Amino acid sequence: MERSLSLHVIPTGDFAMWRCFQSECGWAGRIFADGRLAFNEFSRTAKLFGGTVKKSLILEPLGDELITYFSKRMISQETLKRNVVMQTAGRQAAIAFTYRQNGQLVGCKYRTINKKFWQAKGTEKLFYGIDDINDADELIIVEGEMDKLSVEEAGFLNCISVPGGAPNKVSTNAVASIQKDTAYQYLWSCKDLLDKVPRVILATDSDEPGQALAEELALRLGKHRCWRVDWPYKDDFNRFKDANEILMQLGADALKKAIEDAKSYQLCDTDHIQVEGDLESFHEPS
Repeated sequence: MERSLSLHVIPTGDFAMWRCFQSECGWAGRIFADGRLAFNEFSRTAKLFGGTVKKSLILEPLGDELITYFSKRMISQETLKRNVVMQTAGRQAAIAFTYRQNGQLVGCKYRTINKKFWQAKGTEKLFYGIDDINDADELIIVEGEMDKLSVEEAGFLNCISVPGGAPNKVSTNAVASIQKDTAYQYLWSCKDLLDKVPRVILATDSDEPGQALAEELALRLGKHRCWRVDWPYKDDFNRFKDANEILMQLGADALKKAIEDAKSYQLCDTDHIQVEGDLESFHEPS
């Protein structure tokens, strides 16, 4: 019942602003009637490291150039809106993938058309799309935001993406304790939520880093409840790389079928990956 949130909407309805006055929060922002959004939502996280975010970030709805770019990647405007994909303000706008938890903005990852990536200061390490699995009894994990959007185009909303890509290779060490397993804190931070899901489909990239990521995730989640997607071959030797490539080249139905045909991880042929680890390490980290 604490009255800590201040909200002001001007009489014309053209502009609104808000701020939380709890000392541990500081959530604040502004929104304009044309859809532009300004915020300093990351100040709470930054304070943990001894500083605050003083500069507001300005996001606005996707313009024609980026809508066309996503269209070529077979991502619809409906999917973009549902996932609140926006762009930075300015002449050279970049894609802004907004990270949300319990409906609140907790981070933002940027990408240019030329595949340059960066994150807003204070962004929490979190699965992209985490709110989409709150009530799921099955979930799909992919390797990037674009793949999460692609899987949604195939009809699956219960999909999340890792926030930082894949490792170059599988670690040969046993899974570290939660406190020391820094590269996978985004997984441990929502362990209670993941523990409720009996079936996890790993739809990472088909290249070696993607295979390594699948193995690392399976070690932490428990291989007994993991399934693995084998992307179809595009020629005699090479598989399609990821969900978005399948969507672009073969269409949504082919992507849906590839996910539905996922195999039990324990039955997959992973002899080419050598790794040490206990299947139960997710539940009993060393």
